[in-house]
Amino acid sequence: QVQLVESGGGLVQAGGSLRLSCAASGRGFSNSNMGWFRQAPGKERNFVARISWPGDLTNYADSVKGRFTISRDNTENMVYLQMNSLKPEDTAVYYCALTRTWTALATAYDYWGQGTQVTVSS
Repeated sequence: QVQLVESGGGLVQAGGSLRLSCAASGRGFSNSNMGWFRQAPGKERNFVARISWPGDLTNYADSVKGRFTISRDNTENMVYLQMNSLKPEDTAVYYCALTRTWTALATAYDYWGQGTQVTVSS
């Protein structure tokens, strides 16, 4: 069983930056791939970024490529999402998730955090 807890969300002006953190506890962080997803009100949950174990591979949605960076600290069981040049359309609840497979499909992720709200004002 793995527990995931996100933090770092908040309100920021367009063009600003935020760093989201995801703390993992319990068994399973090792040898697992991690992803970030987001869900805006009334919309589906969408893939944002993913990182492999131990961190040599990353992949991003086209909408965030060049602005967001995913990373992990395996000694601390942490995953991060650095978000720069934020836009109003980045406003959403952001979730971190864990999977044993290398995929961007939300349905393949086995464990999810509770989410953290990111609001970007114009």
